[in-house]
Amino acid sequence: VASPSASMPSIDIHMAAIVHRYHRRRYRQRVHAERAKPLEQYTSEELYARFCFGRDDIKYIADLVRPTLQHQTQRSHALSVEEQCLITLCFYACGTFYQVIGDNMGVRKATVSNVVKAMSVALGSLINQFVSFPKDDQTAQTKHKLFQMGNMPSTIGAIDCTRYVNRKGRHSINIQLVGNADLIITNCVVKWPGSGHDARILRESALYRELQSHRPNGMVLGDSAYPLLANNPEQARFNSSHCKTRCAIERLNGVLKRRFACLNYLRVQPKVACNIILACIVLHNIATRRHVPLDDNFDGPEPDVEPEQPPMFLPNEGHTGHAIRDAIVRNYF
Repeated sequence: VASPSASMPSIDIHMAAIVHRYHRRRYRQRVHAERAKPLEQYTSEELYARFCFGRDDIKYIADLVRPTLQHQTQRSHALSVEEQCLITLCFYACGTFYQVIGDNMGVRKATVSNVVKAMSVALGSLINQFVSFPKDDQTAQTKHKLFQMGNMPSTIGAIDCTRYVNRKGRHSINIQLVGNADLIITNCVVKWPGSGHDARILRESALYRELQSHRPNGMVLGDSAYPLLANNPEQARFNSSHCKTRCAIERLNGVLKRRFACLNYLRVQPKVACNIILACIVLHNIATRRHVPLDDNFDGPEPDVEPEQPPMFLPNEGHTGHAIRDAIVRNYF
């Protein structure tokens, strides 16, 4: 039988190996990837091409979300608010995978995911600051500009719903937008599943309740979900004017998905997708008001054709719509 002292050296060696490995792990220096510095490296044209915004626009956006995001940047080697903006804008602009964004920006895939989610919530929280329905003195100007488009009188907005495709290729979210002649979004509803009917989304919205209670001196133009058929030449001219005026919201939807290619195919969960859409709506109005140019060399996917919907009416709503149409035809067409 071996003596106790004979086994001690092997125990000492084993313990030494553990201590050595422990200290090696404890003091291993963390290596950080070299981050891109777009605001320093790129020209204005290159920034527009990659992020859809110029240098001053990016700084403006960063200042908007700084109160919300700056507390996350106090750690060593943390991302600045400007870097978070650039990562998120890059994702919005190209809509590619998080890994690709991370490789381009010099950060990990998980970092891109976290930044996009936080930035989308921060931008979405500004929705009431940048999206508002025309009131008082704004109403007359809104009517005038929409009238110039197609001679449709007393129009205070054009309404439409657009569906967003999820990672399974299905229309999972149906978004209601109201816009004006300047392609500014004046109202939005971002919460309904893709199966929701356009008319129901409007009927259960805060905008509908506001229009019903205050009865503004004007009308919002809808699409074929609320059809009014032409029975005579005057009504046909009304329909033609209606179509020309409503093209404002069609163009708006096209510009929105063209500027932010991520909206053409959202590979995220519905809640995250809604936050991203709200953020893009805010950024769209910022870009429009700041006259940010739209890239003419757009090579993203074509927007999906919206599925046809049968008309949906509440009792007596159809008759009311016809009465309003007929009154406008008598007085203007």
